[in-house]
Amino acid sequence: MQIGHAGDQRPDVPREQVSAGESTVVAGESADLAPATRALRALPSVERLVQIAADACAGWPRPMIVDAAREALAWARERARAGDPPPAAASLVTTMVEMLHQRTSPSLRTVINATGVILHTNLGRAPVSEAAGQAMLMAATHYSNLEFDLDSGERGSRHVHLRTLLREVTGAEDGLVVNNNAGAVLLCLSALAGGREVIVSRGQAVEIGGGFRIPEVMRQSGADLVEVGTTNRTYLSDYEAAITERTALLLRVHPSNFRLDGFVHAVGIAEMTDLGRRRGVGVMDDLGSGALLDPRSFGLRDEPLVQDSVRAGATVVCFSGDKLLGGPQAGVIVGSREAIERIRRHPLARALRIDKVSLAGLEATLRHYQRGEATRMIPIWRMIARSCDDLERRARQIERSIGSPRVRAAEMLATVGGGSLPQETLPSWGLVISPITADPGQSAHSLARRLRNRVRPIIGRVERDAVWLDLRTVEPEHDAEVLAALRSELTE
Repeated sequence: MQIGHAGDQRPDVPREQVSAGESTVVAGESADLAPATRALRALPSVERLVQIAADACAGWPRPMIVDAAREALAWARERARAGDPPPAAASLVTTMVEMLHQRTSPSLRTVINATGVILHTNLGRAPVSEAAGQAMLMAATHYSNLEFDLDSGERGSRHVHLRTLLREVTGAEDGLVVNNNAGAVLLCLSALAGGREVIVSRGQAVEIGGGFRIPEVMRQSGADLVEVGTTNRTYLSDYEAAITERTALLLRVHPSNFRLDGFVHAVGIAEMTDLGRRRGVGVMDDLGSGALLDPRSFGLRDEPLVQDSVRAGATVVCFSGDKLLGGPQAGVIVGSREAIERIRRHPLARALRIDKVSLAGLEATLRHYQRGEATRMIPIWRMIARSCDDLERRARQIERSIGSPRVRAAEMLATVGGGSLPQETLPSWGLVISPITADPGQSAHSLARRLRNRVRPIIGRVERDAVWLDLRTVEPEHDAEVLAALRSELTE
């Protein structure tokens, strides 16, 4: 005799239970369920999906496969709740594989820069030369004498590798390299002016990219900022009147990515160094870009050269390695032997020191200047030096190869960028791709997005409802890839 509640009694009609998803569906009830519920219950369990995907996901760690299965099922549940039919198991496996590829693919990828901005900060600024790239690879994959003296067999210094080379290409007495130019400026101010005053023209108390502000850097260094002159006009007499017994440096700052025109006056570095000698005050020149070649040779406006500041007698000169120098990210400091030694001994120098890979790339880059081959070997100078005739020839060849009225060769204006030579442009040629305006899915922005989503992204710009690809910043060996990408987009 069984004792229990009447509600516990079950009918004698046998009912078959079917495992589906992570729930149990009783046969005969499915007809009473809502379509969304049926779709949800038709999905496999996480463990079952992992088993189904075993071959397709072979090679990935099991925890990643399980996570991908959970995400794929979550996506399928959202579709089911929206009223879509449940995806087949094969579709879920494909989704899992795509997720795993995305998770394990490098986030940092090479792109084709077709923006016409040569030093594009968001695209990594200057691509290094082939020789610099090989040197960086060597330093990364092999042991080296980074801080080892081969003659004595004792510990050495990483600073010796660039010292002689920096003297040769800049004319300075000594040189030191740190991780970037912002670090170089902070280190110089800390070592040479901590606790004392630094005089700066009010028009040069600037902010550059990333919120790097001269007044704030000055505070971090422990130096006191003394602003002189006005925003648009500063005279030598302004500097001289501000010098006191607490003055450590006169500082000139490159305006980076802006310029003042019209009713302006600024003091040249030679005038500042002459004043510094007379009054016993050092002069620091923050050049930012660090040009070793004269841009006027390529039709661009004047840019202060490192060699000119050194010849003028600046105590220290700071500049970037990855702008107009055309090397890896670095901050280069050159100047008097005494000043560089004081900077080298400062505790902050170790915190800001350059890594071995960048050091190797910078040495290879400086060798190009030493050998007089910079315009041939350094990519940014090759781009600057390219003739419009050559760029037009390349653009028209791609135009003819595609043979579509939607793609035409056109004149363009490229820029140097990267906080260098503000507002300066270079005549250029490239391709203008017009969208199918009747189809919103074929808009210029949609086309630009598809080009960005290729295996190797192609980065252009959208202007006048069309995609513009400037060939000045595209290496000739990438023309075939650009051609194939445009053919693919037009065919689709």
